[in-house]
Amino acid sequence: MRSFPLPIALTARLSPVVVLAAAGWALSSGPLAAPQAAEKPPTEKKTQTQSASAPSATQEAKTYTAAPAPCTGIPEDTVKSLVPNAKTAGKEIPSTDAKLRRTCSWNALKGYEYRWLDVSFEVMASDEAAKRSYEGRLQQKSGGGSVPGLGDEAYSVVNLTTEDKQETREGTVVARTANALVIVTYNGSDFESKKAPSSDEINKGAIKAAKAAMATLEKARD
Repeated sequence: MRSFPLPIALTARLSPVVVLAAAGWALSSGPLAAPQAAEKPPTEKKTQTQSASAPSATQEAKTYTAAPAPCTGIPEDTVKSLVPNAKTAGKEIPSTDAKLRRTCSWNALKGYEYRWLDVSFEVMASDEAAKRSYEGRLQQKSGGGSVPGLGDEAYSVVNLTTEDKQETREGTVVARTANALVIVTYNGSDFESKKAPSSDEINKGAIKAAKAAMATLEKARD
């Protein structure tokens, strides 16, 4: 079999970027007690003590506190079907904060057919932070559409690029559930025909991986 060099677009993969969500502090203050006010009855003092020790309503409970292991987040059969000849163990990409963001990558060449799959889990500080990140990613993409039944909200988009007459088609799926995101990137090329796989194949493959990853994430609910 002839050896074909991989196009630059496929080899120059970007390292995952940790998405950091900033949390705010809510400051509250009340009027000072009048100097002449008499000491409050014990019952009222007890109520105030209980109120002060109660959790603040602004401190939202997080559904997810850590990202699950990504390389075991996709069933082996799914990896084999989407990335033939790939090592099913995958390769985890280093992260600056592995508790909040983890990514696994699989890629392989079978004959002249090349496939690449990335699956990421991202955990945010709150549901609202995750929603803002989801909407920001949506604004960066053109085309695509929603994916019903995947998390609280999800979308997919497929794009075609051509470099040195070699086509590569890439699908992206982003899904949110509570304060966590699942991000899937799936692409492919044919180095003999120089053509890319169909949009339908890439889109369905990306959604299949995203559904498997979402199932793994939901099992990790705290």
